[in-house]
Amino acid sequence: MNQDIDRLAARIADLRQKIEYHNYRYYVLDSPEISDAEYDRMFRELLELETAHPELASPDSPTQRVGGEPLERFEKITHYTPMLSLANAFSEQELRTFHKRVSNLLDHDDIAYVTELKIDGVAIALTYEKGRLARGATRGNGLVGEDVTANLKTVRQIPMRLRNADSIQRLEIRGEVYLPVSAFQALNEERASQGLALFANPRNAAAGALRQLDPKVTASRPLAFFGYAVGYIDGRQLQTQRQTLEQLTEWGLPVNTNFRWHASVEGVFSFCHNWERKRDSLDYEIDGVVIKVDDLEFQRALGVVSRDPRWAIAFKFPAQVATTRLTDIGVNVGRTGALNPFAMLEPVRVGGVTIKLATLHNQDDIRRKDIRIGDLVVVKRAGDVIPQVVGPVLEQRTGQERIFHYPKKCPSCGHDISQEEGEVMAYCTNRECPAQRFEGLVHFASQGGMDIRGLGPSTLQKMLDLGLVRDAAGLYFLDAEQLGRLPGFKEKSTQNLLASLQTSKQRPFENVLFALGIRHVGEGVAVLLARYFHDMNALLNASQEEIAGVAGIGPEIAGSIQHYFRDSRNRQFVSRLRQAGLQMKSDEPPVRHGPLAGKSFLITGTLESMPRSAAENWIRERGGTVLASISKKLDYIVVGAGPGSKLPKARKLGVKEITERQLAAMAGER
Repeated sequence: MNQDIDRLAARIADLRQKIEYHNYRYYVLDSPEISDAEYDRMFRELLELETAHPELASPDSPTQRVGGEPLERFEKITHYTPMLSLANAFSEQELRTFHKRVSNLLDHDDIAYVTELKIDGVAIALTYEKGRLARGATRGNGLVGEDVTANLKTVRQIPMRLRNADSIQRLEIRGEVYLPVSAFQALNEERASQGLALFANPRNAAAGALRQLDPKVTASRPLAFFGYAVGYIDGRQLQTQRQTLEQLTEWGLPVNTNFRWHASVEGVFSFCHNWERKRDSLDYEIDGVVIKVDDLEFQRALGVVSRDPRWAIAFKFPAQVATTRLTDIGVNVGRTGALNPFAMLEPVRVGGVTIKLATLHNQDDIRRKDIRIGDLVVVKRAGDVIPQVVGPVLEQRTGQERIFHYPKKCPSCGHDISQEEGEVMAYCTNRECPAQRFEGLVHFASQGGMDIRGLGPSTLQKMLDLGLVRDAAGLYFLDAEQLGRLPGFKEKSTQNLLASLQTSKQRPFENVLFALGIRHVGEGVAVLLARYFHDMNALLNASQEEIAGVAGIGPEIAGSIQHYFRDSRNRQFVSRLRQAGLQMKSDEPPVRHGPLAGKSFLITGTLESMPRSAAENWIRERGGTVLASISKKLDYIVVGAGPGSKLPKARKLGVKEITERQLAAMAGER
């Protein structure tokens, strides 16, 4: 009997070790070694053995992640050392002042720093005893937090048992629990469909998940974790912050790999400004950069003022989320006739910019989120992206808000609108709609299209008002006398615009295709078409099946392209562009051979050796195809630093993940 129990105990221990190892490979290293089915088989076996033999259960078993019984309340936990807050800097000058103060206090000029991304999540402390997770607590007031151990066990990136840490009697790890942006968006979409209030931001959603009394609710939200400090440790002394981050990794804890070591403060400035520009490339939100003196002995010497350490500071980015009043909802008409609703807002500062207008996507989105005129709404601005309304603040409603009703007629020309079954957008049916004509001209002259310098929206509107042009082809048949009729156009501005029009004729074939404004044909699709068909005649005469056969182009896009070229008015428009001298074929034949031929790729994140656009051209030059979105046709996803929301989508489809170096190796270049 004892032999049977010993055999079962050994099997359970083996399963726990293997499952924790594969959790580490999957959730920390993003490099799984086994299939999901094999993982599930081991997990089920362990769960069945522990259920049949409760005397062999253990609180650090992977099965404990699924969530225990609901709690009545959270117990209080006193931190071994205070969880400090950080002073903030909002400019480079304030960072220089911080550095000068540190140098003066230490009487030392050569200070090395470590910079880390400031994850916008919830600070927590994890206590491990002999390598096993014993407790997990929120920051609380910095001295006392709440015991949320049961909830933190559901976060799969937090190891139940550390690697090679059994000899450490007690160890406290500090870190941040966060909700990935892609998961946050999916969560809000689900809540909107259920008529529930939306979360304002991922941090709000993560904090709400950690404070659930029922761990099963927490487990339903895909929280993640980054470790960044050691709050307390028995029997070992770490020397630097960089060594601390490396040690956390050795223990099996996930650490944000975007941290950097700087020999002087000058490197700190470029790091901060770089990530302020790149913050939207990540699948998690950051609200700044944390700058720490690297030497831990220096940190102890500098000490603390109130609850702020003298040895660290946070460089804060401008806020990207705000609340304001939605005063009205307008509708504009796009170049394809799509009716696009937009929010008129009481002016509010978001991301360092005052905004008065924001997108509302489409009528289904307005209805699903229950956005009403007069609502107090959450507004988000991400970098240079158009501001968007996240949703209403339901608890602030007064009953005076009005439900928005979509117009029955086009607001620009008064013609009927149509909406096909399954389409989220409604469209104006009038091809001569003034709004469509104007937006089509703006798109044609844009940087991604023909890049006609000096031809902005106001000038284009004046041309339409004066009857100088009816479509984009007419731009190339204007003369100096006609342009002289434009208000404010003198001889120099007229000659500059004529020269710009002439220069635009040299734009590559793919830019011409993009400039046409075909529905669903963005810059990426235009490149695919140009590289595959080589010239306009081949594309004009291609069947829908042939177009759909191009890697990265599906039936819907192919149908839209063929529908465009079937229209005799569009074919005449293309003919006039050809007559004007625009490029109607690629300079070089399409690359059908090379080491990457027959393979499709998509890049996510920031690559080390070159910008993404250059990398995409590099792939095409070697015969590969670059797709614009995740699909079953995708062979490889190239993962750089700070991958976006496309990575989890690719994983769901089983797309092969490769690094930049692996891509180079595939092409025979190392």
